[in-house]
Amino acid sequence: MLIRDSYPVNPSLASNGGEASIPGIVDRGSGQEAAAALPAAALLPELPRPEERRAGIHRLPEGTPPLRLLVVDDDAPLRKACCEVAAKMGFVTLSAANAAEALKTLGEQQPVDMLLLDLKLPGGGGLDLLGQVKALYPKTGVVVMTAFATVCSAVEAMRIGAGDYLTKPFALEELTVVLSHASQKLHFDLASRRLRERLRTERGMGNLIGTSPEMEKVYRILSKVAFSSHPVLILGESGTGKELVAQSIHTSGPNAAKPFVPVDCGSLVPTLIESELFGHVKGAFTGANRAKEGLLAAAEGGTVFLDEIGELPLDLQAKLLRALQEKEVRPVGATHSVPISARILAATNRDLNAMVAQGLFRKDLYFRLNVVNLKIPPLRARRDDIALLAEAFLKRVQRETGRTHRFSEDAMRLIAEYDWPGNVRELQHAIERACAMSSGPVLHMVDLPTQMQDFRAHRGEERRAGSGRSDANGDGHGHAVDAIVPIADLEREAILATIRQLKGDKLMAARLLGIGKTTLYRKLKEYGLSEEAESQDD
Repeated sequence: MLIRDSYPVNPSLASNGGEASIPGIVDRGSGQEAAAALPAAALLPELPRPEERRAGIHRLPEGTPPLRLLVVDDDAPLRKACCEVAAKMGFVTLSAANAAEALKTLGEQQPVDMLLLDLKLPGGGGLDLLGQVKALYPKTGVVVMTAFATVCSAVEAMRIGAGDYLTKPFALEELTVVLSHASQKLHFDLASRRLRERLRTERGMGNLIGTSPEMEKVYRILSKVAFSSHPVLILGESGTGKELVAQSIHTSGPNAAKPFVPVDCGSLVPTLIESELFGHVKGAFTGANRAKEGLLAAAEGGTVFLDEIGELPLDLQAKLLRALQEKEVRPVGATHSVPISARILAATNRDLNAMVAQGLFRKDLYFRLNVVNLKIPPLRARRDDIALLAEAFLKRVQRETGRTHRFSEDAMRLIAEYDWPGNVRELQHAIERACAMSSGPVLHMVDLPTQMQDFRAHRGEERRAGSGRSDANGDGHGHAVDAIVPIADLEREAILATIRQLKGDKLMAARLLGIGKTTLYRKLKEYGLSEEAESQDD
């Protein structure tokens, strides 16, 4: 039977206890032919719109482009019934009785988006046709139908490229659910391909700027996760633009019109974070003069971005884990739960693996958030993008102030050479400072922040010292080469320059540099500055 339980059938036409049957289809579990052969009208009577919801019709979302569905089956009543159901869902339906007709239809000028294919066809098996379709039309989605109910045929079809399968006989609800899921996947795949193509031809994505190989990797992952609902854990040093990445995931996905709600877990005291995330009822605590909806519930199908998730206290980690698992939250002071439908994106510059090992972060919450992780490269690892970013920030300042600026050669050279321990955020602030300090339209090296000028002076001293050893560092032909600066020296300069910039605030320096406080003090001790560091702390 095609339609079972979920659809009203004319009892006078059914001969097997009120269920409709289609000739030639094996009854599920019995392995025997259905007893009665019914006309197509009995299988799929006209559906009035008020009854479509009760009948299990899953209409395609409004506003989505109609998809062309080709139904391939040698059983005419079943073929007609599937076409009528699909048409009521919103598909543009076509039909074919065998492989030859199907290939002819597929070869027409207007492409077929989806195939509903019976694996048992006259004059050639459905698996052979499936292989040809995936070879000639790889973008066409395929759902196969089989009356054999064997795992082998379904597995083989999925291996060749089928997206899903139905075992005959199937209910109306099964057919509409499978077709609905397949159409949704096709729309997401199409949107993802368009997004990837746009990323290949543009200089970035949304507010993200960069064409380096490192950023292309980020774009590829981003274009895939944007069209899913899975949690994403965004990792990277402070200042790399993790919130911009989260915004791009949200705005590039299907729920871009829904709210994007950022929450800084490191800036609020624990009691306020709980109230912000889960909400509270009137009188839940002192000062709660009215009820407040939590951000997880207020997002209403949008995205909640949990920034600095590593700062969340352990007790709130447990409550957040339960909310994500149960898809509901309990406001502070309430006795009832509120359903949530928001997607969760989280970010941190801390090593959550190490925190899990130390007992500072729940392992189960880490696994729940880390379904997909996206690592944002530091700016020093994508130097090809520095010039693009600098020009973009310069244009932003020009739009805000109305003043036109450009970089001098020495300023641009320093911007390209500097290691940027504060990453993109530090670059943006350096450009804004240079524009504010400049006395004319040309930005010179002296207009850039002090730590950058110190870096340039230190680099010049190293090169002059290297030129004095040119004989020892020659290339064998009497030509001097620049001195090689050890990585340890670059690290030392980055740490000391950051501390100078922050006027001795080593805790903030450690955070900006993406290292722990203990690591920073160990490095300062290695540099012979531990006594000075301790005296400054006192």
